Amino acid sequence: MGVSRPRRFPFTAVVGHDDAKLALVLAAVSPELGGVLLRGQKGAAKTTLARGLAPLLPGEAPFAELPLGATEDRVVGTLDLAAALRDGGERRFEPGLLAAAHRGVLYVDEVNLLADHLVDVLLDVATSGINRVEREGISHEHGARFVLVGSMNPEEGELRPQLLDRFGLAVDVASPLDPDERALAVERRLAFDADPTGFLAAFRDAEDELRAEIAAARPALVPAPLLRRISALCAAMAVDGLRADIVIARAAAARAGLAGRTEADDGDVRAVALLALAHRQRRTPFDQPGVADQHLRDALDEALGEAPDGEAPDRQAPADEPAPPPALSATAEQAAGGRRSLATGPRGRLVSTRPHEPGDPVAVAATARATGQRRAATGDPAAAPDLQGAVRQQKAGNLVVLAVDASGSMGAEQRMEAAKGAVLGLLLDAYQRRDRVAVVCFRGDGAEVVLRPTGAVEVARARLTGLPTGGRTPLAAGIDAALAVATAAGAGAAHRPLLVVVTDGRATAGPPGVDPLDAALAAAERVRRRGIAAVVVDAETATPGGGSRLGLAATLATALGARHVPLAALTADILRSTS
Repeated sequence: MGVSRPRRFPFTAVVGHDDAKLALVLAAVSPELGGVLLRGQKGAAKTTLARGLAPLLPGEAPFAELPLGATEDRVVGTLDLAAALRDGGERRFEPGLLAAAHRGVLYVDEVNLLADHLVDVLLDVATSGINRVEREGISHEHGARFVLVGSMNPEEGELRPQLLDRFGLAVDVASPLDPDERALAVERRLAFDADPTGFLAAFRDAEDELRAEIAAARPALVPAPLLRRISALCAAMAVDGLRADIVIARAAAARAGLAGRTEADDGDVRAVALLALAHRQRRTPFDQPGVADQHLRDALDEALGEAPDGEAPDRQAPADEPAPPPALSATAEQAAGGRRSLATGPRGRLVSTRPHEPGDPVAVAATARATGQRRAATGDPAAAPDLQGAVRQQKAGNLVVLAVDASGSMGAEQRMEAAKGAVLGLLLDAYQRRDRVAVVCFRGDGAEVVLRPTGAVEVARARLTGLPTGGRTPLAAGIDAALAVATAAGAGAAHRPLLVVVTDGRATAGPPGVDPLDAALAAAERVRRRGIAAVVVDAETATPGGGSRLGLAATLATALGARHVPLAALTADILRSTS
């Protein structure tokens, strides 16, 4: 981690991506915008654009990249442990990554996977330009004015709406579909790889020109009547809070400044409105990302008057999306509540210290104090450091693993519809917090993981469409597969596993020579021994001929030590209260 200055692909050589380029340049002129979020699948040039921005900034602008495993100490700065131990306990500040990014670009790839408290810190500092550190006996502040660029692949999970709103501008970045544009992009990449020096020389004039424009730009005045029209636009778009109003005003001022004008106008607002509003429109994960262009154009025309010919791009409004499958009875507001316990681990807020144990992060200030006390007591200034371990806590989310009986027994279609609703209902929670959902289906002779742990609504929808049903019921295989997902690397302290088994309890397939029901009960016992919470959703329908219910799902629940819930009574609240 740190600052790097390799030869970078020129910003002006990137083919297409005009909206992303505009957003990044505006943030370079006015870092107070609060950062730029680039959303798109891998290979869409998000990192190339971010890296290419740094050489366009004044001076030898640094490019600092934040890895996902970075601790808060390394990001904001901390006590210099070596100096504290060497210089008699003197508390000296050791700058972190925010200081290294000063007057440059701070890039966070996969920002949606970063711990929420770190995203909060980054956005606070990006907006204020000052990093204030009050921790472990240190009180320090320093300048940290940088262009914050975050990127994410929506398939890997959404950024919580509370954090999404704090990014000033956001752009959906996609690879070009036009064959000529794609060919040109490939041609330029190959040319750069073959001869970086010659390629950079070919784009030097374009880079110098854009660099000069950024250096000379000063945000323009936004007249009061235009501010009122901006607020009318945001009100028409039903945007919560005032952040969008402020961002549009600042972005319009930056665009006017780039053009050498002293006052922003309606054209500037039209050019930046989508960048500031698209990511602020989602209310639940069932809403499509972004806003319909026609809706925005109508709101712009209402607030600013009809657009002059050629001023606004003639984009086609997207077709209406199909309605989502039925979900559990939960709303976005309900999903915001619920219980979240605190989990102890290597990350999060420092709550206490203890004698250092293998694997513990070092508590810097406590180590300095304890070492000073040992050396004072022994009279030996070279006594070995008395390492203290940091005990940290963070809120723990859930990893909900649904094991769904997709066999051909009665009610298969009903079970599958209930499972789809359960997943999408639970993703209301995942959208608000850091829950994950996975799905295992079992049918025939085995089980299949059809949805790996994810918080991404789009991925869940795609994977749950058209799941096949039929065949025998390998209940034991389904429980074992769900247990493997729940305990796989990555679940950890930050995500507490919960198994939800949707089944009628009938087991008709199992290991050779073993009764299928006995095998299922043995698998259930393995889950119980691991101490994993579970729910059995009883999907049993009436038996043929109108006989009494077999009650096998209740027997399975007892073996799991699980809550037993009839399918008709399943709600998101039941699963949240169990987890």
